[in-house]
Amino acid sequence: MTSTDASPDFRCGYIAIVGRPNVGKSTLMNALIGAKVSITSRKAQTTRHRITGIQTTGTVQFVYVDTPGFQTRHSNALNKTLNRTVTNTLTAADVILFIVEAGTFGPADKQVLDVIPENVPCILVINKSDRIKDKAVMMPFAQKIAAEHDFSSVVPVSAKQHFQLDILEGEIEKHLPVNSPMFDEDDITDRSEKFLAAEIVREKVFRFVGDELPYTSTVVIEKFEEEGKLRRIFAAILVDRNSHKAMVIGQKGAKLKEISTQARLDMEKLFGGPVYLEIWVKVKSGWADNEAGLRAYGYE
Repeated sequence: MTSTDASPDFRCGYIAIVGRPNVGKSTLMNALIGAKVSITSRKAQTTRHRITGIQTTGTVQFVYVDTPGFQTRHSNALNKTLNRTVTNTLTAADVILFIVEAGTFGPADKQVLDVIPENVPCILVINKSDRIKDKAVMMPFAQKIAAEHDFSSVVPVSAKQHFQLDILEGEIEKHLPVNSPMFDEDDITDRSEKFLAAEIVREKVFRFVGDELPYTSTVVIEKFEEEGKLRRIFAAILVDRNSHKAMVIGQKGAKLKEISTQARLDMEKLFGGPVYLEIWVKVKSGWADNEAGLRAYGYE
C-alpha cells in the first residue's frame, strides 16, 4: 500500500506507549503488531531505544512507539538520555497509551503520568488484568488513576493473553488523524535487521544472566552479511569488567552457548531464514560514561 492508493478516510498516526519500567510496554506492542520487534525482560531498563512497531489493517496504519521505562531513581547520563527519549516521543504522538500494572499505582507511575501532555489523547491501559481474581476491585482502581488525568478511555488488557487488544485498537483508531500511510503495508518496524539482531542478543543476555549483570552492558553487531536467505551475524557483547565477562560466558562456555542458541532461534523466526551467529564477549569500560558515547552506540 502506498500513499497514492490509500482511501480518503484512511487513518494513520503515532501511538506512544509509556509507563514505568516493567509494566509490559514491549510485550504489549509486540502483541499488537503480531511480531517480536521490541525485546522483553524482567530486568529494568531493557528497552533503551525508541522502537517503532507498525500494524496496517484495511483502513488504518497504527505506528506504535515503544519507549524506555521512565527512570525515577538515579540521575545519571544514561537515565537522562532515556527520559529525554520518552518526553520527546510524547510531544510528537497522536495518541498516548499510559500503561499501568493491574492493582499497582505508585509514585513511579505518578511521575510518568505527570509528564504526559494534556493536549494529546491518552488512553489508560491496565495491563496484566488477568491476574486480578476479584474483578470488583478493578473499577475503584481505575477510578483512582482516572482522577489524576483526563483520559479519553480506560481499557483493561492482558498483553500476554491478548485479552481485549481488539477493544484497545478500536479506542486508538478513534483518535488517529485521517492521513495517508507512512509505511508499506508489510512493514512491521522501521528498524534495520542489524539493529534487531543486536536487541535480540541483548535480551538473551539479560534473560539468562539475570540481575547480576549491570544494565550498562550492551551488544554491537560487528558484521552482518546476507547470502540469499542466509544471514551471517557476528556480535560482540560489551561488558564493564572481566568478572562480568565470566558471568556471560559461564562454566565451560555453557551460558554463552545458551544465549547464542536462543538468540539464533529468535532471529530465524523474525527474519524468516537461516542464521549463522557468532558471539564474542569483550570488556569495554567507559563507553557509557558520557552522552557522546551513548549516541555512538545508538541511543536517541
